[in-house]
Amino acid sequence: MLGGTHMARTSTGASDYDFIFKLVLIGDSSVGKSNLLLRFTRNEFRLDTQSTIGVEFAYKQLVIDGKKIKTQVWDTAGQERFKTVIPQFYRGSEGALAVFDLTKLDSFDHIPTWIEEVHRHTPSDLPIVLVGNKSDLVDQRKVSREQATALAEELNLSYMETSALNASNVEQAFVLLVTSIYQKKMPKQMDSSSTIAEKSSSETVSMDNSQPPTVPVGSDQTIIFDKPIRPSHNEKASSKKGGCCVIS
Repeated sequence: MLGGTHMARTSTGASDYDFIFKLVLIGDSSVGKSNLLLRFTRNEFRLDTQSTIGVEFAYKQLVIDGKKIKTQVWDTAGQERFKTVIPQFYRGSEGALAVFDLTKLDSFDHIPTWIEEVHRHTPSDLPIVLVGNKSDLVDQRKVSREQATALAEELNLSYMETSALNASNVEQAFVLLVTSIYQKKMPKQMDSSSTIAEKSSSETVSMDNSQPPTVPVGSDQTIIFDKPIRPSHNEKASSKKGGCCVIS
């Protein structure tokens, strides 16, 4: 599994971060997923961004309710030719941003299909935030806020409008998603702690209840698919709502 929640420990036993959440960006090609990732993780925007070929990922740490949370964000290709490969990277995800372009009606119409696809590989209660990107292009807008809000209510999603160009609501969208994941997981974390406390003091209990990330923490990488990938080969490739929120 890629990503997953776990406690990180250094060689001295100190915690680098409390949780790591794997997030995925889904949606049609050219809706601005790559620039949303770039704006969130590096506060940058590139006018010459090319369509993602395969999968890209990057990290950023947030502090939610006093807990250090490292986000591992995966930007997936939206092209039709990658649809048989990309879903393998949905597994282990704990939240998603479903992104459409406010100036392209087709990208909005395709959102239910993207949601259905990600749910084939993740739990049905996966936290998802619907994101209407390119809100700065007011004169070119094709999807109204009312339309988007109605779809979000129908699919039981939160909704935000963003602009990767001027950074409007980008960080807020990610924080909303991460906070939703955190709130969902806290009862389970408390139950796990209670179970551990009840065990005999002579029994050694590991706090690392899930696998660590299978990519180096702190790195940004691109996985490019230039030929069909068999499952066995892909395993090798893969190795490669709240509290006060503070961005670090």
